[in-house]
Amino acid sequence: PPNMAFSNLRNGLISLEISLRLNYALHVTGHTAVAPVSTTLYDSSGYFQKYKEFEKSVRVEEIDGMKVVKNLAVKMEEMFRRKAEATRRLVEAAEEAHHQHEENPDLQYEYFNAVLINEVDEEGNNVELGGEFLLEPNYHFNNLSVNLSLSVVQVPTNMYNKDPDIVNGVYWSEALNKVFVDNYERDPTLIWQYFGSAKGFFRQYPGVKWHPDEHGVIGFDCRNRKWYIQAATSPKDVVILVDVSGSMKGLRLTIARQTVSSILDTLGDDDFFNIIAYNQEIHYVEPCLNGTLVRADRTNKDHFREHLDKLFAKGIGLLGEALTEAFMILSDFNQTGRGSVCSQAIMLVTDGATEMYDDVFEKYNWPERKVRLFPYLIGRESAFADNLKWMACANKGYFSQISTLADVQENVMRYLHVMSRPKVIDHEHDTVWTEAYVDSALNDKSGPTLTTTVAMPVFSTKNETKNQGILLGVVGTDIPLQELMKLIPKHMLGIHGYVFAITNNGYILIHPDLRPLYQEGQKRRKPNYSSVDLSEVEWEDKDGILRNAMVNRRTGTFSMEVKKTVDRGRRVLKMHNDYYYTDIKGTPFSVGVALSRGHGKYFFRGNVSLEAGLRDLEQPDVALADEWTYCNIEEEHEHRHLTQIQAIKLFMTGRRPHLKCDRELIQEVLFDAVVTAPLEAYWTGLALNKSENSDKGVEIAFLGTRTGLSRTNLFVPVDQDFLTAEDKEGVFNADHFPLWYKRAAEQVPGTFVYSIPFSTGMKSPIVAGNEFEYSVISLVSSCTYVQAHFCLVLLSAVGIQMKLEYFQKKFWTACRQCTALDGKCSISCDNEDINCYLIDNNGFILVTEEQSQTGLFFGEVEGAVMNKLLQMGSFKRFETQLNNWLTQRSRGKTMMVPCDTEYPAFVSERTIKETTGNIECDGCIRSFVIQQIPSSNLFMVVVDNKCDCSSAPPVTMDPIEIIYILSSLKCERLKYQKDRKKPESCHPFHPEENAMECGSATRFSGPLAAALLPLITATISR
Repeated sequence: PPNMAFSNLRNGLISLEISLRLNYALHVTGHTAVAPVSTTLYDSSGYFQKYKEFEKSVRVEEIDGMKVVKNLAVKMEEMFRRKAEATRRLVEAAEEAHHQHEENPDLQYEYFNAVLINEVDEEGNNVELGGEFLLEPNYHFNNLSVNLSLSVVQVPTNMYNKDPDIVNGVYWSEALNKVFVDNYERDPTLIWQYFGSAKGFFRQYPGVKWHPDEHGVIGFDCRNRKWYIQAATSPKDVVILVDVSGSMKGLRLTIARQTVSSILDTLGDDDFFNIIAYNQEIHYVEPCLNGTLVRADRTNKDHFREHLDKLFAKGIGLLGEALTEAFMILSDFNQTGRGSVCSQAIMLVTDGATEMYDDVFEKYNWPERKVRLFPYLIGRESAFADNLKWMACANKGYFSQISTLADVQENVMRYLHVMSRPKVIDHEHDTVWTEAYVDSALNDKSGPTLTTTVAMPVFSTKNETKNQGILLGVVGTDIPLQELMKLIPKHMLGIHGYVFAITNNGYILIHPDLRPLYQEGQKRRKPNYSSVDLSEVEWEDKDGILRNAMVNRRTGTFSMEVKKTVDRGRRVLKMHNDYYYTDIKGTPFSVGVALSRGHGKYFFRGNVSLEAGLRDLEQPDVALADEWTYCNIEEEHEHRHLTQIQAIKLFMTGRRPHLKCDRELIQEVLFDAVVTAPLEAYWTGLALNKSENSDKGVEIAFLGTRTGLSRTNLFVPVDQDFLTAEDKEGVFNADHFPLWYKRAAEQVPGTFVYSIPFSTGMKSPIVAGNEFEYSVISLVSSCTYVQAHFCLVLLSAVGIQMKLEYFQKKFWTACRQCTALDGKCSISCDNEDINCYLIDNNGFILVTEEQSQTGLFFGEVEGAVMNKLLQMGSFKRFETQLNNWLTQRSRGKTMMVPCDTEYPAFVSERTIKETTGNIECDGCIRSFVIQQIPSSNLFMVVVDNKCDCSSAPPVTMDPIEIIYILSSLKCERLKYQKDRKKPESCHPFHPEENAMECGSATRFSGPLAAALLPLITATISR
């Protein structure tokens, strides 16, 4: 029977264990044997002997999560306050400069145009508005070439860059250059500062050259950016009415679609909207949202844009019914309290109105005029212009006529000026903060950067324009989320701990998961990062308890079991997290700290002399976490050339006392440097002893500690990116410990983790003919612990990198060793009737006779066996859920379709050491045996291949995506609105508004002007 034959093979596992522990590898990592769980690992390198010298001075402290999160909130508050102060100085300077400026329609002024600087004509002369502009690469600005003395001006492609309004605005805003420079000198952590003008130009500091796309176009318009919209207007509920009567056919309908799309661009996450098309009937563009409004996030706006293409013109237009529907929606939705509960508006896109519909307005909007009306007359004809302008003026709106597609942008933007009037007249400089977003307007050389922006509006302070409420523009400064990361005390969070922050809408500001999506094994961010909700990454919080508490700016704690994916989504770690959260004063943000029970609850403190610590810290094999902040070298220009180790030395020796350093963290780093110092000499001795590594199988030995300190030793030259900045999961990062550290920590103390790193962007390691032995590596890692105060505290993780060929040779050698007297095996892996595999605890193949299967998931190769192992409980399947967006092609266009995705992962059951099984396949029995290799995360699987089970379906790790094909499911998803906290500031109206400023493009006829005058007078009097 096969099982009896396999028993002989199992005897070889004892020697396999010895070989796979790789005596050399254990020497390299400083271990000669594995001690019981209750004690520490024995030491042959002097590592623990060194620790013993300081044992009496060390202590273990339990981390106070609430104290950590409150201290962090204070630091973040201070950082945000500095950015807001810089922005306020820009506001004051801009308003003063405009106040002193007299408009001159004939003004001629040469300025540095961001696109034209350093451009020359065919004769080699500088082009107009270009000129020589000094640019130098600057590390602080992601190595972009910038000018730290001057700003540049960008003008949208569809605007004339010498228009008198633009030239005058550029002229007076030159005064901001001095403030830009002064702000940067006061706070060297500042990056981009800018002024977005209501006229359309964009002044940016430091000066940088802009490059058009392949079509010679720069589509950037600052007035469409979220920071501009949020700062310029109050939150609003908007109903967009689109005329689809027969007269709107052809170009008019095309212009109407573009107008609606441009209106959507001006709506932000604090706004709510719906779109209704009308002819002789009312047609909701999204039928399932009949009678309600949805939040104007990017996802919902894109969904509605897809439906705009389905509009077609026919019939007659009954505007009265459409207006009635719009007023009723706004009234009903406002009463629910679920919308903006602030400003309300109706956008009317039509080619005409045969009457003024004063009966509708009198019934639903007068005398309060709570709803503003913004008519957009499509086409060149002006027959109905008077009626539409009267409607705008009678309802505190603004009338615009749009004749061509080129007119759309500027005419749509005019409504923002009207909506901003109350805020301007109140002179309320509300500080607004955006959620995180990827700003693609100026991608740096390393790609798009996640950013948040603080912005404030700029008003005209001239007395003669006070009741007109003229918005001059918006100033802002960007804050890279990397700056927030530098404030995080990573050493206090443990291996799996992390910090996260969200906005008042529940959207993520920072989170280590960043909503990972995996495409062909490569992590990618959600296309519209700004609308990632906390519930999408902390998906185990089914009832939204954590999310809603943070949205409502509470302070408290929460606990739950979580599953976290690592290694590009292929592995899962189960843990219990404790969450601590509070609000960040002066911002709409809340911050939280997650600590995992176990390694995340205790911190180990030691103490060594400064001299010894600095000596061992400066050794060549020592490095500190590149993205951790031991000393803040960014706050002062004179410190930016320093490395972290240089800054530590200057600070601790008192030569740079003004450096801002984390003394507590530095003390622990110095302790780790001293305690781990014996490894350097030990590794050097091994490298000199050629007999220890005669076949050069082991390439690198490495160690990492809880303070971000790492030691590495190269035994042979290697061409790998392991332990470098390119290997993001393999190093200490801004928001996580290395993957090998995390996985080793989750193993039973005293055991080793073996794995093959997945090559970026590939489903399996690189395997190519004879180059196989050079392109695939294997990692071995383990953790070191000490017993202190009745708890096991993790000190560090150690490991090696070796050639896979070397590792496989050890495996095959062990498989041929048996305990029989003559040393011969009755059956071995050389037997053609069996297949032997070495797999890890997540089911990935490390060793097999078929080299092309290396790195694959075992279920893809042996589907029948994997299914049986799942049924028997030897392995368990877990799903991690992510609410994603799936890219699909439809009618030649790329669209993002909502879907829920389950990412499967598999984990072995630790308590099961050995299992045998039989599988019935097409009239025969396929037998197998699986046995855990002691002191490791590995399993040997031996399968009888005489019975063909290839017809059994494979067990794959392909994500399961559920696309919302059923309209009812899609509709429920659209309607569902999570809790949010409304912005505190609201400026819907002001009694001093000038209601006569309500339109352009045409004059009133005498009768209509006479009819409107008493109405407007009555309105103003109210």
